[in-house]
Amino acid sequence: SSKERPTLGGTRIKTRKRNIAAPLDPAAFSDAVVQIYLDNAGDLELIARSIESSDLNFSRYGDTFFEASFPKPAEKLYCLFVVFTGGRTQPGTTKPDEGDRHPYSIIECEPKREVILPSVIYIQKILRRRPFLIKNLENVMRKFLQSLELFEENERKKLAIFTALAFSQKLSGLPPETVFQPLLKDNLVAKGLVLSFMTDFFKEYLIDNSLDDLISILKRGKIEDNLLDFFPPTKRSNEVFSEHFSKEGLVALVEYNEKKIFEVKLKEMKSALTTQITEEADTSEVIETVKLRVRDAKLPDSEVVRVVWDVLMDAVQWSGKNQQQNANAALRQVKTWAELLNTFCTTGKLELELMYKVQMQCYEDAKLMKLFPEIIRSLYDQDVLAEDTILHWFRKGTNSKGRQTFVKALEPFVNWLEEAEEEE
Repeated sequence: SSKERPTLGGTRIKTRKRNIAAPLDPAAFSDAVVQIYLDNAGDLELIARSIESSDLNFSRYGDTFFEASFPKPAEKLYCLFVVFTGGRTQPGTTKPDEGDRHPYSIIECEPKREVILPSVIYIQKILRRRPFLIKNLENVMRKFLQSLELFEENERKKLAIFTALAFSQKLSGLPPETVFQPLLKDNLVAKGLVLSFMTDFFKEYLIDNSLDDLISILKRGKIEDNLLDFFPPTKRSNEVFSEHFSKEGLVALVEYNEKKIFEVKLKEMKSALTTQITEEADTSEVIETVKLRVRDAKLPDSEVVRVVWDVLMDAVQWSGKNQQQNANAALRQVKTWAELLNTFCTTGKLELELMYKVQMQCYEDAKLMKLFPEIIRSLYDQDVLAEDTILHWFRKGTNSKGRQTFVKALEPFVNWLEEAEEEE
């Protein structure tokens, strides 16, 4: 032939038995692969073997094998969807081009996992034998996902099932970031195509995998914090999110998202509170801030009590060594902000919650270990903790962290309380 096959300088060309003449252009390559499908009547096991023993130039036409080859602009631009669509397609579309096709592609099959799974396993085999094709699969998937609008609804569903199975089977060559990032094209999102693709993907993936597996894929794809980005701009609210995925039966995903929102709101409250406490704002002002945030975020009272205590203690200027200084600083803080604590410790149950919080903190922080009885006494003096709460904790407390030490330390105070009770 007048066109020489390009070779790399210095490489020996091994001559092998040739089943198929080495093609010189992507179209011929595509047709050759299609022929293998047809000769083996779509049996993927046999096809994989024929491809293995063929002399096809994969290193040159890797994208072509999966989908697309972009030769120099001067040459005709072929889009070749052999594995996915069965043959060549017209440039920039998913419409069939002239040329050989086979009926065993992913796009031709039924949108069912058991029909699509063999193709995933087949691709896995091909990739194990020719790891350099991994990059090509990535390119192809990226191009497909960026042109979702060229597919029909049914075909998009097949792509979603394929993608989910590819992740389930840990198909090498499909890192989550290559799959999810290209989807976030504004026009695709606005048309709602991305949301329906992701919904099919989530449903399919969660058949074989846990929610934690899904979250870890989303994390690797750098999108677990922006799940709302899959929704058209007019529908980007957590209410719509919950409604959509509940209706689709993905309750676990809805709960995960609500927990995440909750954590964000708690964090926001914590940081607003921290600013006010460090700047020594007026107590009434601080109380208003907390009430407002609790109302907006529907935060449960027990969480609020814990956060308020954390923020107060974090704001104390602790001394490295001096036990007495630390004691004074902690007690001063309790006294200064007693009204704040009082506003939110409104029931015996919440007072007990605060006691457990103090217990945990003194248990986890060596410099506070010995301060437990003093802090409790101070909270009692400021009317934050009632006598009944302290006695209940002392007699039947359920948190075991450091409990024996703390019960022993609190004994003198409890004795004093009981004596005072008898005198009355």
